[in-house]
Amino acid sequence: MSAENNIPDSWQRSTLPDCCTIVLGQSPSSATYNTEGKGLAFFQGKAEFGPLYPTPGCWCSDPSKVAEPDDVLLSIRAPVGPTNLAPARCCIGRGLAAIRPNGGILNRFMLYAFRSIEKNLDELGTGTTFKAITGSVLRSLSIPVAPVREQRRIVEEIDKQFTRLDAGVAALKRVEANLRRYKAAVLKAAVEGRLTQRWRAEHPDVEPPSELLKRILTERRRRWEQAQLAKMQAKGKPPTDDRWKKKYKEPIVPEPEALPRLPTGWKWVTLGQLCLVQQGFSKSPRRAPTENVHPYLRVANVLRGRLDLADVQPIRLFEGELETMRLQRGDLLIVEGNGSKSEIGRSALWNGEIADCVHQNHIIRARAIIAWAAFIDAYWNSPPGNSAVMAAASSTSGLYTLSVSKVSALPVPLPPLAEQQAIVNEVEERLSSLAAAEEAVTTGVRRASRLRQSILKRAFEGKLVPQDPTDEPASVLLDRIRSQRAAEEPRRARSGPGVKRVPRRKTAKSGLTRR
Repeated sequence: MSAENNIPDSWQRSTLPDCCTIVLGQSPSSATYNTEGKGLAFFQGKAEFGPLYPTPGCWCSDPSKVAEPDDVLLSIRAPVGPTNLAPARCCIGRGLAAIRPNGGILNRFMLYAFRSIEKNLDELGTGTTFKAITGSVLRSLSIPVAPVREQRRIVEEIDKQFTRLDAGVAALKRVEANLRRYKAAVLKAAVEGRLTQRWRAEHPDVEPPSELLKRILTERRRRWEQAQLAKMQAKGKPPTDDRWKKKYKEPIVPEPEALPRLPTGWKWVTLGQLCLVQQGFSKSPRRAPTENVHPYLRVANVLRGRLDLADVQPIRLFEGELETMRLQRGDLLIVEGNGSKSEIGRSALWNGEIADCVHQNHIIRARAIIAWAAFIDAYWNSPPGNSAVMAAASSTSGLYTLSVSKVSALPVPLPPLAEQQAIVNEVEERLSSLAAAEEAVTTGVRRASRLRQSILKRAFEGKLVPQDPTDEPASVLLDRIRSQRAAEEPRRARSGPGVKRVPRRKTAKSGLTRR
């Protein structure tokens, strides 16, 4: 074992150009793109990648840069590091580089070598808008090269162990999908009234939703007036009459004729009738966290049905802002925009996890009035609620967005208040073990990912398979590659575009040319 390089003595480290041909991608003219399969498949970056081979969605009739079959395709722009193998001769855009091993070095050995350093490659990326690595960085990379016969043993062992891991992850993914289906089925049954059919039969004498809605709307107006009065008094301009109260806008009323039928005793309302709906702060230079700093919830913190508070950033607030924008227990936080339509409007309940926390402008806060916030959250994340949210979302340049007005106008079923509590209790009871099962699946998938990296690390330290002293050392292999390249240089020079030709001279008498 070489202590300096942490690799066996029969291995050798090599810079990438010494053992591979590097082809940096280049985007051809957009006029040559097509979706009819004319020319070569065109891969622009990681977006087309699969587990091993990319899937073409575009072709190019006049490619600029070409990868050969089984070349390692390396993503070098946003993100840096992911890899695939070229499925056939193909065109590559500037988001990719093709790495072609020389001298019999196995393509899959090189693929796994790059996958073992994917995190390091990402750290080498630079750029303000998105990360990228340059050709010079790529050419400076050092790769551990094993003897060819050992490369075969390594690839076979990695494939065998990865196949087992893939089977385990696939089983976990099936469990995860079943858990999602079960959760969706429970929520759908809950918000359609099927979980509480017996409860309704046993509790006929409850406050009807029409009376509940009157109480909610009265309280909604009272809270609005209270907030407006506080603002005017803070400015030193207390009202002298009640004319300011006329500025109150009644919430939008739904059209129940166009909506699904509800159980007897339920009523369609809008979210704006049940909640005070408001956006948060946008980040700006003036809000740099220098003083009066408070926690600031962003879109990344709001997942579907849960919060991820591992990375909550700070923001500066000004006088009076915390009082009006502080999150309260029971606030429903709704994501305003997303590139994926299925993720638009995802929501989670705030349960007071962090004191004096505010939220981003791309999160819409719905604060329930009297009604159970947990019931509204259950409807919002149920299949019927999610479908209504996606239908309301608009798309601009690939980004799906909502707005306070759209969210406020979305219909929500309103059961009696006591039944809302019964529904929430039923949902919590049925889904109580689900969170633990989901966490177990997530832990299993993460463990598989760590095991995969551990296998790759051992492989490229020469610890995954035994060395064979009869194998030809990697140093001999690399010397042969260098010799072959040196022998090919004169031929490249003669045929290359940079060869200078001796001009022909015309004779004065005959007009013939000679050298």
